[in-house]
Amino acid sequence: MPLHFELVTPERLVRSEEVHMVVVPGAEGDFGVLEGHAPFMSTIRNGELAIYRAGMTDTPERIAIEGGFAEVNDRGLTVLAERADVPA
Repeated sequence: MPLHFELVTPERLVRSEEVHMVVVPGAEGDFGVLEGHAPFMSTIRNGELAIYRAGMTDTPERIAIEGGFAEVNDRGLTVLAERADVPA
């Protein structure tokens, strides 16, 4: 089953989609989130999200983010970032 992923900044909802996995730059180190991950909350550091759509063998899309926090719950992963540089 896919993971529901949302990326939100103070200005707007940047992404809302179903993906395979997202690797998040957490304050204590990078962590990967797949569907069914245990509930979890972490502050995030400046870095890049790596979004895998088809699996670990595909090339991830990378989005630079700054600050904020990430929450994993039964609905999926939400990243609330202070800033996100989304490729055009």
